[in-house]
Amino acid sequence: MSASRTRAVARGVVFIHSTPVSLCPHIGWALESVLGQPVHLEWTKQPVSPGSVRTEFSWAAEPGTGARLTTALRGWEGVRYEVTEEPTPGCDGSRWASTPDLGIHHTWTNASGDAVVNEDRLRSVVIASGGDPERFRAEVAELLGTAWDQELEPFRYAGDGATVRWLHRVS
Repeated sequence: MSASRTRAVARGVVFIHSTPVSLCPHIGWALESVLGQPVHLEWTKQPVSPGSVRTEFSWAAEPGTGARLTTALRGWEGVRYEVTEEPTPGCDGSRWASTPDLGIHHTWTNASGDAVVNEDRLRSVVIASGGDPERFRAEVAELLGTAWDQELEPFRYAGDGATVRWLHRVS
C-alpha cells in the first residue's frame, strides 16, 4: 500500500519597487525561469523614482522558491525589490530585501510576518557589541534589516492600491 504524499506549497509575493524600464523584460524572463511558466507583469510608474517602474505579484510553488527568485533578481543595477515566502510545514518563512546601495538582506519570518532571530545570531550580536549599548543597537538594527526598511519604505507606499496577481506553479 502506497501512501499518498502531499507536497507542501509555499506562497509569497515579489515586489519590484523600482527598476529602469529597460530591465522589465529581463526581470520577467528571470522570474519565468524560476517559476517554470509564463509571467505577465503589469508595470506602473514609480512616483518616488521618476523614470522607474514598479510591479508586484503573488506566487505559489515549492518551498525554497523565494530564495531562487531572489537569486534570479540579484545584481541588476538600479533594481529595488523584496521577495517574501510564507512559512510551510518544516520550513521557516523568509523575506529578502534588496537595494542598489545595500545589497540583499535576508530575515526569517513567522506566520505573522514578524522577523525571527535565532539564538546563534543573537549571541553573535551580544558578543560583537562588547557591552556597548549603542553598538548593540546598531548590531540589532543590522540584524533586523533596518537600513533596508528605511530605504524601501517610500517605495512601498508608492505601491499602495496596486493590484496583485497570483501565479501558481503546478508540479
